[in-house]
Amino acid sequence: MSTGAHRPRKRPGHAPEPHFHDQGVTMSSTQNQDTVTSHQARRADVVVIGAGLAGLTAARELVAAGRSVTVLEARARVGGRLLNHRLGDGQVTEIGGQFVGPTQDHILALAKEVGVATYRAAVPGENVYVRNGRARRFSGHLLPDPLALPEMGIALARIGQAAAKVDPAAPWRAPNARELDGMTYETWLRKAGITGAAVDLVNVFLNSAYGGEARDASALFSLWYVSTFGDETHPGTMERGTGTTGGAQDSRFVGGSQLVAQRLAEELDGRVQLNAPVRRVSQDSTGVTVVSDAGDWRAGRVIVAVPPLVASRIVWDPLLPAQQDQLFQRLPFGTLMKCVAVYDRPFWRAEGLSGMGLLRGGSPIREMFDNTPPDGGPGVLMGFLGGREWRKWAHRSAAERRGAVLRCFAQVVGERAFDTVDYVEQDWTAEQWTQGGPTAVAAPGVLTDFGQWMGRPHHRVHWAGAEFSPYWNGYMDGAVRSGQHTATELLHQI
Repeated sequence: MSTGAHRPRKRPGHAPEPHFHDQGVTMSSTQNQDTVTSHQARRADVVVIGAGLAGLTAARELVAAGRSVTVLEARARVGGRLLNHRLGDGQVTEIGGQFVGPTQDHILALAKEVGVATYRAAVPGENVYVRNGRARRFSGHLLPDPLALPEMGIALARIGQAAAKVDPAAPWRAPNARELDGMTYETWLRKAGITGAAVDLVNVFLNSAYGGEARDASALFSLWYVSTFGDETHPGTMERGTGTTGGAQDSRFVGGSQLVAQRLAEELDGRVQLNAPVRRVSQDSTGVTVVSDAGDWRAGRVIVAVPPLVASRIVWDPLLPAQQDQLFQRLPFGTLMKCVAVYDRPFWRAEGLSGMGLLRGGSPIREMFDNTPPDGGPGVLMGFLGGREWRKWAHRSAAERRGAVLRCFAQVVGERAFDTVDYVEQDWTAEQWTQGGPTAVAAPGVLTDFGQWMGRPHHRVHWAGAEFSPYWNGYMDGAVRSGQHTATELLHQI
């Protein structure tokens, strides 16, 4: 992901606003400077802002169609929210997005095309369920909690019924959309008779999915989010979104998920410019001038493939439509940190454990997985520190936080969890060009008031990104879908 600026947006009244017509834009007094700048600017048919999966996929499609493309990336690397951590000896583990599964056909097909294989993420062995410090082993999907099971069964059924009524492409048109968007997801769950353990278990999922909890998002947004866990022929279900084998956490990429982005960048053969945060985008009657720290570009069209909130911080001339700008500012990311402990080997496997754990009762880590490379070494455990727990722990010292995380791991795999050879944290809120994770979350009122402005082109500017997809929104597959869709949309207009 790339772009953004901390400069104040230009306010109406500083200069006359340009007037748009079907054929283009008439010149404003501010555009004389843009015209002069464009004489020194490098040129391309399309400038893509952001070298995450969405931007790289869009660029690949455009190059295949014979268009000249430049990709501007603010970071010193490609991949956006995909980030590999090197373990040595050529091994990596992911500290960003990592899982893929059934119905995520776009990312799976793209990975295959660029030569990145997948492997099953699930590890043979028993999982561990921790409640109030008491750990119990279990197999399959049935938690060893007889009080929680009936409540969770009711919750899954009622969430599924409600999500099925929400159109993934236009959630604001759902029956009772305004009523649903007028309350938090937690309020809706309780009104639907879902209480106690079931709400807590939903929050365990949202801890990593939202970097938050049910109280942070509107009911309409949350039910829509569930409806996106599928494709055009498979309706979205909560089970698919939360599942391991056969679900969204089914598989991982050999070589780490960032390798897909790196292979795409290699294919683009010099068209990706790193360390190039975009500060300003100006449109006139003949094209667009993109001003970045690495120089200026002049293009016929621009694709912005960065998080909505980051996109809102570019200086726009003319300004974004007020409704679209308000929407982007109301789509902040959650708060999420990935905590990774590395061991000489995955010792828990010899003890019949999968390394997967669910923790309830105030644990900093609420969900954890075995993140060991596919050949079995070194051993890696990964846990999510998100939402309320992030707010509680992020400001504390690294040593204190590390101790708390390893105590959680020890509840699942035993005291040897403290015998690490490496420990790594990736706090996505500290990433300037992401500012949170893992995805944008809408509070009450956002979708019904502003949602229809989400992907609407701003004259010569088009939008892409995981948050712009009607399926697997916020996931790698959503990013690839969006990049492909936006490239097709743009090619129809040039």
